[in-house]
Amino acid sequence: MKNNYELGSVVQMKKNHPCGSNIFRIVRIGVDIKIKCENCGRTIMLSRLDFNKKIKKVLEVENYER
Repeated sequence: MKNNYELGSVVQMKKNHPCGSNIFRIVRIGVDIKIKCENCGRTIMLSRLDFNKKIKKVLEVENYER
């Protein structure tokens, strides 16, 4: 999958979070990518390589200004 996601984008992952949701928001992008569950609010840190393997699709691209 190409990198068509940005900071603040909402993505759908292949596997569900233990709370039952598979919708996450990207909170931080760098060497690692930090995503936050939209259902329960927990955060997960993944390497960029792992994130690109586990992402299913980008639902919403948001221009996030710092």
